[in-house]
Amino acid sequence: MTKTIQQRSLAALRSEPCIGPRFKPVVLEYDGTGTLTIEGEVESLAAKKLGLEHLAALAGVTEIVDRLRVKPAAKMGDAEIRAHLRQIFYEEPSFLSLGVREGRNNKFEVIREPAEPDKGSIDFEVADGVITLNGTVPSLVSKRLAGALAWWMPGSRDVINGIALEHPEEDAPIRIQEAVKVILERNPFVDANQIRAGVRNRVVRLTGMVRTQEQCEMAENDAWSVFGVDKVINEIVVKP
Repeated sequence: MTKTIQQRSLAALRSEPCIGPRFKPVVLEYDGTGTLTIEGEVESLAAKKLGLEHLAALAGVTEIVDRLRVKPAAKMGDAEIRAHLRQIFYEEPSFLSLGVREGRNNKFEVIREPAEPDKGSIDFEVADGVITLNGTVPSLVSKRLAGALAWWMPGSRDVINGIALEHPEEDAPIRIQEAVKVILERNPFVDANQIRAGVRNRVVRLTGMVRTQEQCEMAENDAWSVFGVDKVINEIVVKP
């Protein structure tokens, strides 16, 4: 049974076009009680999310230990990634009332105190290119924006978004749509006014028109970077 699930898991991953038939996981283990552990590296965030979706759909798999990493767009050390995150979280206009704390060696350095004691903060750590976010923010949009900004780091291999909300907020497609819009607006290389994002369940459909293929791909990557998005359908037209 265990071997069969491992074989089906590998076949499911390799059947995904974003991953391909040559994918070789570092670890692919099934414990016999429903937990599947996957460790390896894929080419993109889309490949990671789609691969995990394939695994979650397998009969007999009830939990996934995700150690699937994304190949970084550029080689960066943890210190360099931390420096970029420090700046981007400090300068992001919607985070100005929040505290910012940088974790290193099991200690946190306060980069900025919150404007008021109850305003929350963004705490970040980096280990081997994996960015872990914690803290408390006012809304799901803020949580998703923080995660997307972390994914923008060229050296990031994964983003673990554990940020909590100050007050419980029910998630819905409109919340995801709002976050995608905000993130596209933050991207200086994309004209967000020319792109529309529709959301059904956790599937984002992008339409509109851009001037280059690179802008089209950037918009899609921005949508994939949103916490809670399971699939992106890119129907943006490229018209130079």
